[in-house]
Amino acid sequence: MRRPTPTVWVGRVPLGSAHPIAVQSMTNTPTADVEATVAQVLALFRAGSELVRLTVNDEAAAQAVPKIKERLLGEGAEVPLVGDFHFNGHLLLRKYPKMAEALDKFRLNPGTLGRGRHKDEHFREMVEIAKDLGKPVRIGANWGSLDPALLTELMDQNARRPEPKSAHEVLLEALVESAVRGYEAALELGLGEDRIVLSTKVSKAPDLVWVYRELARRTRAPLHLGLTEAGMGVKGIAASAAALAPLLLEGIGDTIRVSLTPAPGEPRTREVEVAQEILQALGLRAFTPEVTSCPGCGRTTSTFFQELAEEVNAHLRAKLPEWRAKYPGVEGLKVAVMGCVVNGPGESRHAHIGISLPGAGEEPKAPVYADGKLLTILKGERIAEDFLALVEDYIERRFGS
Repeated sequence: MRRPTPTVWVGRVPLGSAHPIAVQSMTNTPTADVEATVAQVLALFRAGSELVRLTVNDEAAAQAVPKIKERLLGEGAEVPLVGDFHFNGHLLLRKYPKMAEALDKFRLNPGTLGRGRHKDEHFREMVEIAKDLGKPVRIGANWGSLDPALLTELMDQNARRPEPKSAHEVLLEALVESAVRGYEAALELGLGEDRIVLSTKVSKAPDLVWVYRELARRTRAPLHLGLTEAGMGVKGIAASAAALAPLLLEGIGDTIRVSLTPAPGEPRTREVEVAQEILQALGLRAFTPEVTSCPGCGRTTSTFFQELAEEVNAHLRAKLPEWRAKYPGVEGLKVAVMGCVVNGPGESRHAHIGISLPGAGEEPKAPVYADGKLLTILKGERIAEDFLALVEDYIERRFGS
């Protein structure tokens, strides 16, 4: 059961416990480069990113935002844009009202708003602008840019405890305290609960679980989850899944991002795909038909079942845009491609449609099951083509009008 929160509208996308957990991403192009940024936002949007964050770090970036928004709308991409502000956000929002209007949400970091009185003034100014424009904000604390004054305050308090906590524990407490104080200050300034999202970013999975449990306990705000600097490749994917899964299964989290470092030449859309796979693996959302396949063992005679699994997966992804329009609910389809008789028939029966290929020493035939019952038995050289045709027929029967 999701932790109850208010609904926060970010453009056309609702966030909160009454709505599906949203997938967010962020561009890595210079925002001032309108062509490159529009192209990347479109790629992220088409991959399934429901919100896209842009760096707004200088005047050139601020001037580019309305142009980017206009170009995206011209392409039919009504993707909400989140402005990422640090150090000078109050200046840019005041000087470039068209930029402020074009953005659908402002992200501000309590640790990069200045120090002392100036910090409070800058925070107030950004919140007032958001309030005047009816825009939501994400108050996002990050342990890499935590307010040193707040950390010193909590360290001093810790030193007076009979049994002081470790410096790391106090750091995590300060991170949560930073977000909570920002949340309470924004409410006092008149920004409604339906305009505030919170985040507390760290780069280790156990730390992320702790800080978000605390944030969920202390506030009602929708929460944006994600490791900061998750890393590259398998490491980043595994770390993000390990961090997000416990929280999501506890009902904590209303929007997520997987902050992968892309390999050279790797598309930015990889982080969107991974975020979708995490939500789908947990049974929280369905984005694409799911293919179950075995890893192979000494019983499997060749790579044929691996090739077939890959071919089926690629076919489903390629056809999905067309199928979504024709077959509502097709994202929930489950297909099994198994390599031998041990688990093959059982897994195939559990799927909507599945095939059990012959393994070593087995009769050269491939039973196909649909809705738990034997549909047919395939043989010969055209098993792959015949099975894909059966999948297409099944989709038409199950999801067609």
